[in-house]
Amino acid sequence: MTAVHKLAALVLLTLVLMAGAAAVTWEVQDWRFGKQLAKQDELHQDDLTAITNAAAAQARAEQDKRLATEQQLAASDQQHSLELSNAQRSQATLRDRLATSDLRLSVLLDATDSASGCDVPSAPGAVGVVHAARRAQLDPAHAQRIIAISDDGDNAVIALRACQAYVREILR
Repeated sequence: MTAVHKLAALVLLTLVLMAGAAAVTWEVQDWRFGKQLAKQDELHQDDLTAITNAAAAQARAEQDKRLATEQQLAASDQQHSLELSNAQRSQATLRDRLATSDLRLSVLLDATDSASGCDVPSAPGAVGVVHAARRAQLDPAHAQRIIAISDDGDNAVIALRACQAYVREILR
């Protein structure tokens, strides 16, 4: 073996050693980066899990809040329906009593009005009849119309209270 062969073998050996060292270096780098990537992936998964859990908890809280609001609105609606039913029943009873002449509506007359033409003394007379403030009875048809107007007013007030309760509950 000549010096050139020895030199060529030495160069070849050096190249093989350098290639081996490079391969080992790449494997070490790959192992290090693989380990770092695995750790980053694990941290990323932990972050995603935490975000998912927080979003689920917030969704449950919102759902519970919505359910409580719906239950409160249902109870409020039931209360206002009961109020409306009671008012309608009361108005129907009043209309029936007016229709059967069981009840008569009357209005107070102005005691200082000289045009009324009824000069009934306000002090009791010798016969023992007590005269209170002067009153005039209304015609039953007019009384029915007055009751219908007050019934509409009662229904409107009850509906207004129901709307206000709804808005208060929604804005809460």
